[in-house]
Amino acid sequence: MKAIIFLVSVAASLFILPSQLELQEFQGQAVYISKTRMDLGTWGARMSEEQKKQMQARLKNRLEKTYVLNFNKEESVFDEKEKLDAISGATDSWGNNFAAGEQYKNVKKNELIQSQEFYGKQFLVKDKLAAIDWKMGSETKQIGKYMCFKATATIPNSELTWYSFSWSEIRNNDEEKPAATEGDTATTETIEIEEVPSTQVEAWYTLQIPVGHGPAEYWGLPGLILEVSAGDTTILCTKIVINPKEKVEIEAPAKGKEITKASYKETIVGKMMEMRTNRGRRRG
Repeated sequence: MKAIIFLVSVAASLFILPSQLELQEFQGQAVYISKTRMDLGTWGARMSEEQKKQMQARLKNRLEKTYVLNFNKEESVFDEKEKLDAISGATDSWGNNFAAGEQYKNVKKNELIQSQEFYGKQFLVKDKLAAIDWKMGSETKQIGKYMCFKATATIPNSELTWYSFSWSEIRNNDEEKPAATEGDTATTETIEIEEVPSTQVEAWYTLQIPVGHGPAEYWGLPGLILEVSAGDTTILCTKIVINPKEKVEIEAPAKGKEITKASYKETIVGKMMEMRTNRGRRRG
């Protein structure tokens, strides 16, 4: 019965698609807000409620962000609206080094072009779009005036956070497995298969806007993605304008040293290891 309702809903949504989507010059603009829950762990257990509120206020510019997605049938540009620090009124310079830059996606060509600035140096990341194996379900919910369908996926963290950095990545590089000695007499060999760290993702998309776009790294569903939940972060569309009066140019960023996602990740981790080493020498 559930499957029948799902098929009927899909068919109905196809009949009510806005006629302007068929126009050659079709464009759209979607505004998203993202909110990340702050997990203070055992450290937070020692803080008072007032201290927690102060910490949340200080980190608000990192935990709550606003983005704009401009798109046509094949291309999209996704970028963050700059927000000022809630306490000092200054921009978050440290966080900006590890935040996603202006992102261009071409779903027809399977192409990603993203502008990244790292400590004053401009990079132009060119690579393929993240391969996402979506599992589409029959659950539905209303987001604004759009009927949305649920889809889930398991995505490697390396595809979602290639532009960011955590000190744990350096600690992991420092941890080396002990080498075998000449005196080892073991006759069997154990092969360890390393588990790939992944994130469970839940997305809601609408067939009323039949484009394969979405916020951040998410794409590849038969309709625009209006909501994504991944880990501690939820991204929700709050406004959609179809064919805005003022035409928006959807162009890929073009400035910076060309590099792949993997090479960019190696670059920032290497730089942070260098900075840690230099800091240690100064202290010595």
